[in-house]
Amino acid sequence: MEDVLDVYQRPGDSTHPVVCLDETSRQVLADVRSPLPATPGHPARHDPEYTREGVINLFLVTEPLRGWRQVRVSDQRTRIDWATCVKTLVDVHYPDAERIVLVMDQLNTHSPASLYEAFPPAEAKRLADRLEIHYTPKHGSWLNMAEIELSVLCEQCLDRRLSDQATLAREVEGWEQERNGRSSTINWRFTTDDARIKLKHLYPSFDN
Repeated sequence: MEDVLDVYQRPGDSTHPVVCLDETSRQVLADVRSPLPATPGHPARHDPEYTREGVINLFLVTEPLRGWRQVRVSDQRTRIDWATCVKTLVDVHYPDAERIVLVMDQLNTHSPASLYEAFPPAEAKRLADRLEIHYTPKHGSWLNMAEIELSVLCEQCLDRRLSDQATLAREVEGWEQERNGRSSTINWRFTTDDARIKLKHLYPSFDN
């Protein structure tokens, strides 16, 4: 826990940006009957009946200090999907960074081993060498600021029925562009000193 909290205290550094990564899934639901559009004095109305059209995965990466985030929509959440997300992060979004300080949870796919499963050894090592990975502790995923961004995404964009992957991807892209346009940042205030006071019960005790 303290390792991640100390990372969040680092000053902004474009050569070593602190980036958080998390993922979630979303069930795609299609209307059985066409919704009735809004009319004066009446909101749009949807029939409660729907059909399930599968589950979509979303990878979200964010640099909290810069107020930037990017969401990748995928069919699955395999090691290959995670590795592809990381390659885009390294080569497209941070090509000039010496190392990306990457904070994420301990999901089994979130590992440099996934890079070796997705790419030839030389390419996998090149990507792995560009990462400085810091894992949140088990049962401590709330320490990952990407979870905050996912919560905002769910509240502002995904809290409605989206009928197919293309529609979901289009709506998520619009949310991402709008939020990036405002450079919405996360004001993280929980420090190591706070943890030692408020979460004292999680630390070992010593008898004098």
